[in-house]
Amino acid sequence: MSIIEMKVPVIGESINEVTLSQWLKSDGDYINIDEPICEFESDKATLEFPAEASGKLIFVAAEGDDLEIGALVAKIDTSVAAPAGGATPKTEAPKAVEQKEVVKEAATTTYASGHPSPAASKILSEKGIDAAAVKGSGKDGRILKEDAQKAVQNKLSSSAAAPAAKGVIVSTSGERTRTRKKMSRMRRTIAKRLVEAKNGTAMLTTFNEVDLTNIMAMRKKYQERFVEKNGIKLGFMSLFSKACAKVLMEMPDVNAQLDGNEVIYHDYVDISIAISTPTGLVVPPLHNVESMKFHEIELRIKELAVKAREGKLSLEEMSGGTFTITNGGVFGSMMSTPILNGPQSAILGMHTIQQRPMAVDGEVKIRPMMYLALSYDHRVIDGSTSVTFLVKVKNLLEDPMELLLDL
Repeated sequence: MSIIEMKVPVIGESINEVTLSQWLKSDGDYINIDEPICEFESDKATLEFPAEASGKLIFVAAEGDDLEIGALVAKIDTSVAAPAGGATPKTEAPKAVEQKEVVKEAATTTYASGHPSPAASKILSEKGIDAAAVKGSGKDGRILKEDAQKAVQNKLSSSAAAPAAKGVIVSTSGERTRTRKKMSRMRRTIAKRLVEAKNGTAMLTTFNEVDLTNIMAMRKKYQERFVEKNGIKLGFMSLFSKACAKVLMEMPDVNAQLDGNEVIYHDYVDISIAISTPTGLVVPPLHNVESMKFHEIELRIKELAVKAREGKLSLEEMSGGTFTITNGGVFGSMMSTPILNGPQSAILGMHTIQQRPMAVDGEVKIRPMMYLALSYDHRVIDGSTSVTFLVKVKNLLEDPMELLLDL
């Protein structure tokens, strides 16, 4: 017997532990070299773990286990030969017709068949739905998020219809239950970093409001031509990102970060964009925003958002960032105090746009207004600097021609 030990590989400099989120193969399966056998959830992303050799898979760790780098995950018995036809041996079919159907099914089944993506797995787990009962529409039969959501809807529909069909009265006795569930690694990491940011920095927040009349008029006038040329809409995020990048280049203190007794300054702007996912908030950065065009920002944000929600962001795509923008307005937030995304020194919070009466040239007019919040580390950024930064961003957004002409 020849055994190959599969251990947690080195994933990144700052990652010391991962969680085995799910097995992609079953215990005892024959697997081929480089075939993914399980998925790891790190602090930043979900990663597939490929087999180092071909042979029989022997589980050592279980789903949900926290494993240190170098910990034993599984073993592969390379002395086991591949089954005939490259699939698990089957019992003899009683009829020739049935045997042909089984062979056909085995030929079209791959390791991905019936296995959910990380987002789909979370949905199915929360709703208590067996993945085996869900048909995947993804590549090689992989269960996607949409498949999981459809399965949940089907379950709810059948549950609602069952009592009516049988004439059963649903209990309303007010029975109370509690469920205990282990936090995902990403949620634990988010919790830890938020506490560190709150307790380990001198965080303050300054507020202002911006009149988006001119930006909305510009988007309405040029949106159609912008889409025809670039294949994507001109959104608020690219305009806010470019405005922040321009002011950050002028005010390096807001773009800096503290490292011990030293302050690190950057001659570039990498803006982290907060993206909500089923497993928590992630903040992948856009690199060199000061040099990017508006459509490039929009396309990159869209690409990162899709990857984030599918759990496919790489560690490289999650690394870096000198400043963060978070948009609570998409959820209806009117005002908030965003928490710093360490080790960065500042974060801008966008909020919902509201039509409000404003005094304009001695007259009361209804204008689309948004509250802005800048949280900052007072150890690096002075109060006057933070206020000046926010005012400059406000002015650029209220007169976007200055932004477009780089005045």
